[in-house]
Amino acid sequence: MKKGKIVVIIGPTAVGKTKYAIHVAQKLDGEILSADSMQVYRHMNIGSAKPTEEEMAMVRHHLIGEVDPQDEWTAAEYQKEAKRRIDQMFLRGKLPIICGGTGLYVNSLIYDMDFSTAKEDESLRKELQLLADSIGGQALHERLKKVDPTAAERIHPNNIKKMIRAIEVAETAGKGIPAFDGVFEKEGDYDCIMIGLNMNRQVLYNRIEQRVDAMIEAGLADEVRMLLGQGLTEDDNSMKGIGYKELIGFLKSEYSLEEAVKRIKQNSRNYAKRQMTWFRRYKNIKWFDLTDVVSFEKSAEDITAYIREKLVES
Repeated sequence: MKKGKIVVIIGPTAVGKTKYAIHVAQKLDGEILSADSMQVYRHMNIGSAKPTEEEMAMVRHHLIGEVDPQDEWTAAEYQKEAKRRIDQMFLRGKLPIICGGTGLYVNSLIYDMDFSTAKEDESLRKELQLLADSIGGQALHERLKKVDPTAAERIHPNNIKKMIRAIEVAETAGKGIPAFDGVFEKEGDYDCIMIGLNMNRQVLYNRIEQRVDAMIEAGLADEVRMLLGQGLTEDDNSMKGIGYKELIGFLKSEYSLEEAVKRIKQNSRNYAKRQMTWFRRYKNIKWFDLTDVVSFEKSAEDITAYIREKLVES
């Protein structure tokens, strides 16, 4: 059966993915599906750099602000829901445009990744959680080393949730949980038109620093304070995102706002490096360098023209 075509627009944080994705969606009758692990949460608007209300009104968006930040949201759940939305877009005759910088989310759609390694074992989970609560994460890590040494190398002893899941998979399925960050080969369900956006490193870093300053000016500290007031803590996955975890330390008086901003900028730059290392492994990707772009309209139309050409290819 012929695979449906999707457009995937990726690139490092602050490169301008949202703006270009909206342009492409408007020109090619598409809808945007976010591939961002932070934008999926409700109430986390400033720090996740969600599209503005005006941008959201320009074209239909999916998986932005749809999950409560206190709820667990995994790559497996993302894959299942994202594929359901893509199928609905195909039925409506819309072009699915995947836009985001979370590499594992992108991989889950463009490669053959099976997250259903083992069924959940609630009693085992409770047993492991009690073990962690009573004698600490190191004991869990030692148990993980015995059943899945490879996973134990990847997972930090402080990450209780991941250790519990890895032990659960190893002990119920008889095999370790795969390191999905290494899946860059097996084809998935779609015919992908891959677009990569990039720019000179120093130019990108300047954009990152300007974005962080704008987030602070827009009230990011108040947003984090509000989330903490709702009962969220640094242990919630949603609060481990860049911008949130650093400001928690400031709000707990562990360091100054100036130090928090410095950490956010440094962690954002490091994240951009990791993203590019990840994305450079993709095959059949068309890169567009935005360093010296004078006209957004011209560069956006160049990208749209490339996609349009690919869409008519058999």
